[in-house]
Amino acid sequence: MKICIYGAGAIGGYLGVQLARAGADVSLVARGAHLAAMRERGLTLLAGDETHTVHPRCTDDPAELGVQDYIIITLKAHSITGVIEKMQPLLGPHTRIVTAVNGIPYWYFYKHGGKYENSTLESIDPGGRQWREIGAERAIGCIVYPATEIEAPGVIRHVYGNNFPLGEPSGEITGDVQRLADLFVAAGLKAPVLDRIRDEIWLKLWGNVCFNPISALTHATLDVICTDPATRALSRAIMVETQGIAETFGVKFRVDVERRIEGARKVGAHKTSMLQDLERGRPMEIDPLVTVVQEMGRLTGISTPALDSVLAMVTQRARIAGLYDGVSAPTDPRALAVA
Repeated sequence: MKICIYGAGAIGGYLGVQLARAGADVSLVARGAHLAAMRERGLTLLAGDETHTVHPRCTDDPAELGVQDYIIITLKAHSITGVIEKMQPLLGPHTRIVTAVNGIPYWYFYKHGGKYENSTLESIDPGGRQWREIGAERAIGCIVYPATEIEAPGVIRHVYGNNFPLGEPSGEITGDVQRLADLFVAAGLKAPVLDRIRDEIWLKLWGNVCFNPISALTHATLDVICTDPATRALSRAIMVETQGIAETFGVKFRVDVERRIEGARKVGAHKTSMLQDLERGRPMEIDPLVTVVQEMGRLTGISTPALDSVLAMVTQRARIAGLYDGVSAPTDPRALAVA
């Protein structure tokens, strides 16, 4: 079983070490100092008191790797369109694409059913290129719950978690998704195969859609956002709007809004990924976490005044910092008053 991890940063590197230790034929696509370090010294994972180093094949040229059985995409979602052409040599007739990305994936409406079946979303897949050129039919959904970070080039630190829920867009338990789940489990990971993968996508996104932009605007950690009455109320307003949109698509939430906010509060003084990106001068992941929810609201005719206001501000903040080149555009100014 040949597996390519495309985007071997913190999460991709963590997966790479664990899968390689389990005996998988793993290759990694990376770049820059991280790639140079992995080529020279291998890829090292620091996990508690344990240190593990593996020596998988690493490259910045996917054409060197040949056709793969699985490609696990661990790039930021807004970066995927830019690597479509480079990814082509990895694709064979039976290659599966595992979208280990935050937010709504490009394949969301594949085998969705109903009137939105086979719709594409411009905010995350401009022109539908990912859908056509990577292929929605190849997709396996994956939600990333662990926290990891790059300690130094070629060195990944595991912070917490090992859960990677998987699921086919159709909800079927196919041989492809089961084989991948079995490999993840052999690698010491949790990989439940879900028959409603979209529910899990929205459950994670439910927090990201509000906590990420609010933190980038205020520089507050999760505990502060969730205990300050004003930012807690704003978070709740965005989550209620988001829930209304998701439920229109048949999504079921297994917890209520207050429990989801409390769960975030208990995480403590954690900086969201969007705030970390802003502080470190990295492109901010606005479109797959926030803009796409606005777009889906427009599809369903559900207004999102709280989300619209926060999205307008965080997009402006990112543009001023030179960290946004996405598709978010000013909306009707009448929609920008928070309810």
